Amino acid sequence: MATAHGRAMEAGGTDVQRVADLLGGTRVLRQPVRTALDAHEMLVKGLPGGALEHLVGHLVVLKRSTSFEKAVGMSLRTFQRRRDDPARPLSQEQSGRTWKFAEILAKATVVFGSQEAAEQWLDRPAVGLDQRRPIDLLSTPAGVELVEELLTRLEHGVYV
Repeated sequence: MATAHGRAMEAGGTDVQRVADLLGGTRVLRQPVRTALDAHEMLVKGLPGGALEHLVGHLVVLKRSTSFEKAVGMSLRTFQRRRDDPARPLSQEQSGRTWKFAEILAKATVVFGSQEAAEQWLDRPAVGLDQRRPIDLLSTPAGVELVEELLTRLEHGVYV
């Protein structure tokens, strides 16, 4: 159980505990993640494959999107092969991209009020992104930054 201080610690503007929960929480991650430093240490070692499986299993709209595959840097076929060994850690790059996707999904869920609404937003062209779909931009660090900036603007009521 995260402490109030742990919940207050944020990574990239999103509650670390909320992100960890999207990845299966302590049960799947096999360790508590309370701070951005905890997340960093876990990502360096590699997320358990079960974390990605948990995230995908709980997607509502994006479950079968090829854009999701690009966002986390793993093809559907690779994901399916990994299912046979959920304890095998993801690579450091796959872990980072999976964490970042969960972080953006968590923030969008707060902004839009539900995970389903957040996923719909990620999958639709956005005015603030020159009619590009936010999920398509998650394959590069620059694109991730654009999506995060737009979410922050939306959170504060600045739409353009």
